[in-house]
Amino acid sequence: MSLFNSVPVYIAAFFLIINVLTFFAFALDKYLAKRALWRVSESALLTLAAFGGAVGATLAQRLLRHKTQKQPFKTILMFISVIQLLLITWFGFAS
Repeated sequence: MSLFNSVPVYIAAFFLIINVLTFFAFALDKYLAKRALWRVSESALLTLAAFGGAVGATLAQRLLRHKTQKQPFKTILMFISVIQLLLITWFGFAS
């Protein structure tokens, strides 16, 4: 049985929602940055990524070209993404 067949719908829905929310938080921050307005904090963006939104954060970073050079933000986001990938892989093989 594959990992995707064994994931409950509510968990899949949570990850879909958190990743869409994270993507839009990055988009909002980019929009605000272009207009020199009050920004979404880096800690808020990284928190969304850490709570499951790493895919949305990485997609936003790439597609919107936002926070691609900012350190240590870039390194922390990469670390969060690797940890989430390892957890997904581990849970996939554990089930």
